Amino acid sequence: MDLEQERWITIKLTPVRMQWKGYELNLIDTPGHVDFQYEVSRSLAAVEWVILLVDASQGIQAQTLSTLYQALEHDLIIIPVLNKIDLPAADPERRAQELEHLIGIDREQIIAISAKTWQNVSLVLDEIIKRIPSPHYGQEDLQHPKSNPGSPSQSRRPELDAGSFSRALIFDSIYDPYKGVVSYVKVTEWEIYPYRPLHLIHSRITINPTEVGHFSPNYVSNKKITAWQIWYVVTWLKSVRDAKVGDTMLTGIKKTKDNTLTQYSIPWFKIATPFIFAWVYPLDTNDYNKLLESIEKLIINDSAISYEHEKSNALGQWFRCWFLGTLHMDIVSERLKREFKTETIFTLPNVTYLVKIKQFKSNEKMLSWYNIKELITSSMYKHILKNNQWGDKTKDLSPEEIYEQYYDILKPRLVINSWADMPENGMIEEILEPFSHVEIVWPEEFTWAIMQLCQEYRAIMKGMEYLDKTRLIRKYDMPMGEIIIDFYDKLKSSTKWYATMNYEFAYYLSSDLVRLDLYVNNERVESLSMVSHKNNAYHLGKNIVTRLKELIPKHLFPIPIQAGIGTRIVARETISAMRKDVIAKCYGGDVSRKRKLLSKQKEGKKKMKAIWKVSVPQDIFIQLLKR
Repeated sequence: MDLEQERWITIKLTPVRMQWKGYELNLIDTPGHVDFQYEVSRSLAAVEWVILLVDASQGIQAQTLSTLYQALEHDLIIIPVLNKIDLPAADPERRAQELEHLIGIDREQIIAISAKTWQNVSLVLDEIIKRIPSPHYGQEDLQHPKSNPGSPSQSRRPELDAGSFSRALIFDSIYDPYKGVVSYVKVTEWEIYPYRPLHLIHSRITINPTEVGHFSPNYVSNKKITAWQIWYVVTWLKSVRDAKVGDTMLTGIKKTKDNTLTQYSIPWFKIATPFIFAWVYPLDTNDYNKLLESIEKLIINDSAISYEHEKSNALGQWFRCWFLGTLHMDIVSERLKREFKTETIFTLPNVTYLVKIKQFKSNEKMLSWYNIKELITSSMYKHILKNNQWGDKTKDLSPEEIYEQYYDILKPRLVINSWADMPENGMIEEILEPFSHVEIVWPEEFTWAIMQLCQEYRAIMKGMEYLDKTRLIRKYDMPMGEIIIDFYDKLKSSTKWYATMNYEFAYYLSSDLVRLDLYVNNERVESLSMVSHKNNAYHLGKNIVTRLKELIPKHLFPIPIQAGIGTRIVARETISAMRKDVIAKCYGGDVSRKRKLLSKQKEGKKKMKAIWKVSVPQDIFIQLLKR
């Protein structure tokens, strides 16, 4: 992709097959940024080994640690490699000690290479062949299901056709305008042929693949695909949402009404869950339909994006889009601009809050039903029950059973996806906000600056570890709402770009948050209400009213702009009236004539202030919200 080349990052995973000394290697190149961890996790589920690639000049990064932990959880064979040893700043010995200390490997197992000059790259390929055992597959695997952890149990064996039973894990899907959805799969058992029906277990649909093949790196068709290899399957589906990542392709099973085939699924099915959202506006209000069409086309190839329509009197029509992180959001913004020629405005990212209401009337049965339904469909109920130590009891319950058993607990809870939906402060008993586990790697000389920065962003320190004498790792729990805006930029600037950070969603925690309301001419503007920590509410309100004073044009009467928490005003600015010189034509004469004209003007302004409303252009609100 052009964006990958410009930013020197990997956005999409890329599979390829290569031959080396008579052996076939199936490889996947994965992204390294935290926002694309879902690409890494599904790649790790499709492989048996990984190469841990570390920069010999910069050392281990926080994102590398995150990927390493995932590989250890999957119990994969790890081959450590130090790259860029040709650089003047490279220090292979020091970086090798870091690796030895971090994962407890022998120094002799670490291979130092230069991918640019091809130095020692052949040693890596030889090490793969030496350490990775060749996979065994065939008819004997069906007779011994314990040889494969994902195989069906012996009790279900009568339903299998041992001559044609095959399974494959979908680890990626893309949309091709000429072939429809092309699924990237790893076959775990037997073989798959074109024009033979395949059942997609979780999507509950059946397809007839017209083409199968491997990556070299372009598509190369084959007569069949075999177990333990990475292939592609042309499904001819219209959307990647039908070929879900993590789904299982299955053949050789007779499907009945009582058999949903879920017992045969490969146990790696995970759905990418976006945790942040932002409002997306068309730069020109007439381009609303064009923006809608562009987002729908983009979703065809990126199933991690979701959106909702929203509308208000102040801002017009727009979309609320969900993303996996701020970098993911930036990439989507650039793709909309380059691939679809759509000019957009993205606001500051936000997160979802859980609110408990103080007094929820028992007769509001219908409203509570809608609240609980949203909690269950979005899986937010798990965070509420987990805080009450009841989460483990809901694993095997249906949505109807959860509703019946935990109605009294879930009834006063609300899912807040928009600042304008936040209840009044007097009605709120508790606000839960999402927290993340954060790992920061930095040189020791910047310790004091980072400690101050983390304290400013309400971080809770959980642990510390030294990589070597000069670099350390600190683990924090931080509110996601604080991280996603400008924490990373401040972290980089305060450490001269040496620090690296990795974060992932952890849990919901009760916090001392308040709703900050904005008033223009004594009328509350719902679209500008927002959530802030109690200690930061005053400074945030002061900054917003100051910016509004600069953005809103003057009227013929003074306009008060206020920020308030409940009934208390915490900040105020006043836009002065646009005055007309009514005494300009009074040359000489009695001063009472001038006083009469000024008094008449004053009464007119008072009447206008009581009757007229402030005319605020739509782009004023967008300028206030955008990054």
